[in-house]
Amino acid sequence: MAGGLRRLALALVRLALALALLSVAWVAAYRFVDPPATSLTLRDRLQGIPVMRQPVPLAAMSPALARAVIAAEDSRFCAHRGFDVEAIEAAIESNREGRRLRGASTISQQVAKNAFLWPGRTWLRKGLEAWFTIWLELLWPKARVMEVYLNLAEWDRGVYGAEAAAQRYFGKSAARLTRSEAARLAAILPSPIARNAARPGHFTARYARAIEKRMRVVETDGLDSCLRR
Repeated sequence: MAGGLRRLALALVRLALALALLSVAWVAAYRFVDPPATSLTLRDRLQGIPVMRQPVPLAAMSPALARAVIAAEDSRFCAHRGFDVEAIEAAIESNREGRRLRGASTISQQVAKNAFLWPGRTWLRKGLEAWFTIWLELLWPKARVMEVYLNLAEWDRGVYGAEAAAQRYFGKSAARLTRSEAARLAAILPSPIARNAARPGHFTARYARAIEKRMRVVETDGLDSCLRR
């Protein structure tokens, strides 16, 4: 009986190690290969929703777009190693005081979720997100993290990535986005189905103007320095 339990435990350890190594190899592969699909694109296809997605290199996107998402989503993107400890502490304090629940996910964490996992708030999913975040920060340069983020982000039902979003809302390539257009795209990311970058409502337009102001700080203070060539 004891020998059987030891064999079972050994088999489980080997399985866990194999899965861990496979996940690291998966992360390493995506440093060079664009993710062919995500849980969201698969969901849309299963529901019969046409998917617009055309991955392009970061160099083929306006630098304003990366500055806009850093300004809106993750001002310490170039400084942290996947987790923004200050933002996490601020979120914990805010939630403890009973204010509106706030998250503290970095762009790196969102890439881990979008590229490898599924939406959700379970402890299992958050634990896997942390695991993948650690490895993509170890194996990818920051420019690749941003590139994959911008190529996977959902900007409307069935619209994924900066190129598809630029065509959908402004009828142009992502390379030709202006500062204000980039800010409006960043402004709809928290709620891409309800908001419209081409015809923003009052709240979205105001938020986009605030993002555009922060973009100047991102540029002048070098908060996007890890992306500059």
